[in-house]
Amino acid sequence: MTDKDEILLHKVKNSDKIAFKTLFFNYHDTLFRFVQYKIQDGDIAEDITQETFLRVWKMRSKLKSNKSFFSLIAKISTNLCYDHFRHNEVRQRHESLIPRNNDSQTNSPEEKVLSTFLENEIQKVVETELPEKCRQVFILSRVEKLSNNEISESLGISVRTVENQIYRAIKILKKKLKNYL
Repeated sequence: MTDKDEILLHKVKNSDKIAFKTLFFNYHDTLFRFVQYKIQDGDIAEDITQETFLRVWKMRSKLKSNKSFFSLIAKISTNLCYDHFRHNEVRQRHESLIPRNNDSQTNSPEEKVLSTFLENEIQKVVETELPEKCRQVFILSRVEKLSNNEISESLGISVRTVENQIYRAIKILKKKLKNYL
């Protein structure tokens, strides 16, 4: 350790922010490379490097100015790397316990049959109960996934008319399918 570092550490111990900033700029890149070698991820390495300096600042009153500053920050960052790896290990161990949202787990055969039945009933109501313009707007909106503006332009009607037709279609569907909902 250089005499200059020893002086800077003594100043940091007395809460000198400029001395701390000097140490930060003198050691940041070296510490970052040290951590990145261990972690193999630049973003996480930067986070650990920042956290290391933050911890040094928080424990500044306990600093020993005759000890190597790099040894101190290397030890802190190594412990933070171990924490990171332990956290990842726990997350991976428990990830298998989290249920996945896919069809085979969430939809039982009974749910699939009911869903198909309901879709068929909706289709019947749309085809037989909705007036022509209302059916056209509803299909463009709900099946083709067009926006109200796109439907308005496509059919040459106002956006307000599109909104009214969708409202009307939903009202008819609710009325006709009330036994299923």
